[in-house]
Formats: sequence, C-alpha cells, structure tokens
Amino acid sequence: MAAQDRPTVLLVEDEPAQREVLAYNLDAEGFEVAQAGDGEEALMLVEESPPDIIILDWMMPKLSGIEVCRRLKMRPETRGIPIILLSARAEEVDRVRGLETGADDYVIKPYSVLELMARARAQLRRVRPSTAGVVLEFADIRLDPETHRVYRSNNILKLGPTEFRLLSTFMEKPGRVWSREALLDRVWGRDIYVDTRTVDVHIGRLRKSLCQFGGEDPLRTVRGAGYALG
Repeated sequence: MAAQDRPTVLLVEDEPAQREVLAYNLDAEGFEVAQAGDGEEALMLVEESPPDIIILDWMMPKLSGIEVCRRLKMRPETRGIPIILLSARAEEVDRVRGLETGADDYVIKPYSVLELMARARAQLRRVRPSTAGVVLEFADIRLDPETHRVYRSNNILKLGPTEFRLLSTFMEKPGRVWSREALLDRVWGRDIYVDTRTVDVHIGRLRKSLCQFGGEDPLRTVRGAGYALG
C-alpha cells in the first residue's frame, strides 16, 4: 500500500515500550502512525493534521485521555474522528464514563494486540470504507477500490492514480468541503511537499474525466474553502 493510501492513526501512550509495540503492529496493519506521549502533544498533533483514527490511553501526564477525548468530541471539526480509549479501569462505571465522554470504543488493559488491531480496522471501515475494499457510490458514479475502476452510468472512466485517490476521498464523505491542505495530506501524503496549486490542476483533470461521457460536473468549488462532491 502506497504511503499516501495508508490511513493515519494517532497513537497516544505515555509508556514508550508499549507505544513502540503498538506502533509496530499498526504499521504492519497498513496504518501511517503518528505518536504522542501525553495529552497536550496529542491535541497539538490533531490540530496540525487530523488523523483518521485515534488510539488514546486514559491515564497520562499533563492531560488525561478522557479530557483529550472530551475536548476533541466538543469540536465540530474533530468530532467525527473515531477514538479508541485504552484503560486499566475495568469497572462498568468507568467504561460508561469513557463512552459517554465520546469514545467510540473502550479497550481494557491488559488487552490482546490482535483484538485491538481488529477494533481499529472496524473503526476505520466506518470512516474510510475504501480502505476495506467497500464499493463507493454517489449518484451515477461507482468506485471499486479493489479493481481500481470507476464507472459513471455504466461507462468505465479513465482516471490517473492521483485522480482516483481524489475521487475516493470525496466519495467517502459526500458533501464535506475539503481544503487544499487537507487534500494534500490525504492524497499526496503528509511528508511530501506539493504546492497547493497542484490540487487545482488535478481537480481539473478529475472533472474532465468524470464528464468524459457527458453529465453534469458533480464537484463543487467552495470559494475560499476548497472542494466538495455534491
């Protein structure tokens, strides 16, 4: 899987040895892994570059995981990021508190790494279905990530690899407005420098490809904000 196709996970764990083990396994599962050792660093990293999913330890210095979760779920721009909360607190009242704070899943320590990876994949399927091979559909457009084919009204469209990744991003969240910077992170990768004007060029190519057999342009330009599908 190419780096720019890899879903991103923010791993927030203050124990270096445990963080290293999880980071290794997440990388093997196909995730691009960012790491934070405390809650304040986690919030800063999310602000700089929102991940697809967060694995968050409850007990941490400076700022607890439950407080990080609460703050992220209060903000509209980060509310939709799935959070798996890790905790040694096994009491029902603690699990309920974690879930009521907004965590999407709650895993009790000690845990099975295999089970945690499965739970992470399940959350990822919800927010990035194309990574799990799920066929995406919007209006008369259908994208099959496994065969790497795109159809519009039963016509096979010719798309370059960058245009395919752009369309996949749009079709996972129809209606969402993506800034150029967010598209650069998702499609080109966080560690690659590309001028934002490059996004405009590839959007133009994608529009041309989508309309090669006729039909209205489904992409919407939002002045000062970015682009959206529908």
